Amino acid sequence: MTKILYTAFDIVPSPKGASTHILHNIRGLVNRNYGVHLITPNDGLLPTEDTIEGAQVTRITQDLTQNFLARATHFGKAVLSHLTLHPQYDVVHYRNIWDGLHIAQNKKRFGYKTLFEVNGLPSIELKYHYPGLDSELVSKIKEQEIATLHLSDAIICPSNVTRDYIASLGLNRKLVTVIPNGVSASDFSPSPLPIRDDRVPVLLYIGTLADWQGLDIVIKALPKILEQRAVRLHIVGRGRSRQRKILSKQIRKLGVEGSVTVQPAIPHHEIPALIADSDICVAPLGLNDRNVTQGACPIKVLEYMAAGRPLLASNMPIVRELVREDMDALLFSPNDPDDLARQVLTLLNDFDLSKRLAESAAERVLSKFTWHESQKKLGKVYEKLLT
Repeated sequence: MTKILYTAFDIVPSPKGASTHILHNIRGLVNRNYGVHLITPNDGLLPTEDTIEGAQVTRITQDLTQNFLARATHFGKAVLSHLTLHPQYDVVHYRNIWDGLHIAQNKKRFGYKTLFEVNGLPSIELKYHYPGLDSELVSKIKEQEIATLHLSDAIICPSNVTRDYIASLGLNRKLVTVIPNGVSASDFSPSPLPIRDDRVPVLLYIGTLADWQGLDIVIKALPKILEQRAVRLHIVGRGRSRQRKILSKQIRKLGVEGSVTVQPAIPHHEIPALIADSDICVAPLGLNDRNVTQGACPIKVLEYMAAGRPLLASNMPIVRELVREDMDALLFSPNDPDDLARQVLTLLNDFDLSKRLAESAAERVLSKFTWHESQKKLGKVYEKLLT
């Protein structure tokens, strides 16, 4: 049996999109009769040894009093120790540089192939979580990213924007396979739009509260929307205390507390019902290097679409890879609250348009962007690696 080590510096399972992505990747690999061993950090609540989706799981104990970089470094050392004790893997598949560089540097020593799954790069993303990060440290992290990329046998990423960025770092584009995120038709299916006659419409955002998500643009747009229509903005997501404080301050400053609900992240299986209770789903991605330069493939966009809700999203390449403007979604100018408000009112005032967009989006995503499709593409990458 082909043996795969899959490493991820993410808690699995968790409400985060990363966890959803990892679980579907594992399912696809196990369905190909690969023996999969997942190594992730422990949050102190989950068991150290486990089985998920047919894969063996080992969770590395963390000292949660340490900072992020100390914990990431500890995780990388723990993975290398595991490989030293268990050098029997055919492929080692990693999602980060903290263990990825060690893995790639030792591939000849242990005789495995390497696969780097690039969903985000810390040299770009960390500053949004930790403002004031030392520039010299960021430079060293970027050097480690470039080294890991060049040492990897294969690279996968979720968008063409991400592949272009990787290629700009000196990588051969042929080494990089784009595998977009997906949805599962068994989890998400379109439901009828709520009738708006006797209810206040709900604008829904699901996702992290990270600065790159553009939530401040939605908050700034809200007073302009409320001038013409009563609405409620429902924000559901995971965020650091700093991010929650900033969000609360913005809401109070604009005097829209009575129209906004902010809720912590919920388990993934509860998301379909949450979307079904909404009228419009928003993905207000900000105009910044994380979205424009590095790229991403927002799972929230695909899940909104699959659930049959009209989508309003920031007009940028990572969104246009998934939707067709004015067919599957309305798009607004990035970082422009006036344009966002205009498009929200367009949807609120035209139920037929909302219904048409929602139906088109659901049909598109459930035919083109499923986890089954992404699993098939990942399987082909593995076949090539193992040949």
